[in-house]
Amino acid sequence: MVQESRPVEVDWESLRAAAVEVAGRAYAPYSNYHVGAAALADDGRLLVGCNVENAAYGVVLCAECGLVSQLHATGGGRLTHFLCVNGDGELIMPCGRCRQLLFEQGGEELQLMTPRGLRTMAEVLPQAFGPDDLLH
Repeated sequence: MVQESRPVEVDWESLRAAAVEVAGRAYAPYSNYHVGAAALADDGRLLVGCNVENAAYGVVLCAECGLVSQLHATGGGRLTHFLCVNGDGELIMPCGRCRQLLFEQGGEELQLMTPRGLRTMAEVLPQAFGPDDLLH
């Protein structure tokens, strides 16, 4: 018997609360712009990350970088649901660099809660460059 897959119910408020909590741990002495990110992996793991600044500005780690590192450090898999917040707890969009990073880890179907509502990665990074492009 083939089992039908059902849509996963996501508690976006709990995900947001996790992002707000980790944003409070951000290291942002230069910009004072705290960012927290939270996501779910395909096995249900909760992943979080916060931004970590550096006096050499170009080596700043975005919250998304920490989150993706945690994904792989705790067993790998794929991202399924994601959001990020600023230090005031407001939903924000990942920057272009981080959208590319998230695309690599979740693909076009990754669900993002944005300031304008739920979007797929395909909507926020249309026609993304990815691993398949390296095969051509």
